[in-house]
Amino acid sequence: MSILVTGGRGAVARGLSDLLTARGIAHRTGSRERDAPGAVHCDLTDPATFASALAGVRSVFLYAEASGIDAFVKEAVAAGVEHVVLLSSSSVLSPGAADSPLSAAHLTVEEALSASPLRTTLLRPGSFASNARGWAWSMKSGRPVHLPYPGAYADPVHEADLAEAAFAVLTDPALAGRAYTLTGPQSLTFAAQIAIIGEVLGRSISFEAVSADQWKAEVDGYIPGPYADALLEYWASTDGLPVEITPAVERLTGHPARTFRTWVEDHADAFSA
Repeated sequence: MSILVTGGRGAVARGLSDLLTARGIAHRTGSRERDAPGAVHCDLTDPATFASALAGVRSVFLYAEASGIDAFVKEAVAAGVEHVVLLSSSSVLSPGAADSPLSAAHLTVEEALSASPLRTTLLRPGSFASNARGWAWSMKSGRPVHLPYPGAYADPVHEADLAEAAFAVLTDPALAGRAYTLTGPQSLTFAAQIAIIGEVLGRSISFEAVSADQWKAEVDGYIPGPYADALLEYWASTDGLPVEITPAVERLTGHPARTFRTWVEDHADAFSA
């Protein structure tokens, strides 16, 4: 059995590839970059790259790219692929998901796979712990982190847990063909996450509550307007409301989900000047 791991530069894909390599499981990594070392050319926006990347493959770990999904499904079926594990998002479960920049692409890919003959497993993480990297510049410069909703809750999940969950469903047929909502072990406000980062780094990190308009102006040029609006809407909906935590990570990996503190300890250099 050969596995294609798409999105080779992504943290989850790298972790999954390491797990497969450690266990001697045949796989190839797909990258949108031509001639990427150790990878095959597989640009999920370019159907011309699909056939060669899928040749001889029976299972695929797929990042959610909507623009080429119909062609990808067609080529996967033609290649004899039997199982696709999609890294989707729990945002597809929200009302109005089809119209939200946060979820529309994931939902489109889910629907295309569900309508195909391919056995599909859906991994739906909530908030990636790595989203905290967005605060790194302020922390390195000694400036307060600007938060439009300091009391908004998230369910930060470690990318290593996502990689292990993907490994589990790719290698155990009994776990495949289902949808899993994956969260970290704690529902934490942004303010609490910043406090944890400060504790790990051994220094005080301050934040400042700012208006939604001010935050949007500050990220202009980095986060497209519609996406920024969708983020603000989501954060407002979780302001003061803890996110539901699921046991899916432990069910799939056999161990409790890694804490946000563990993620910060693993990536402390990202916040150090």
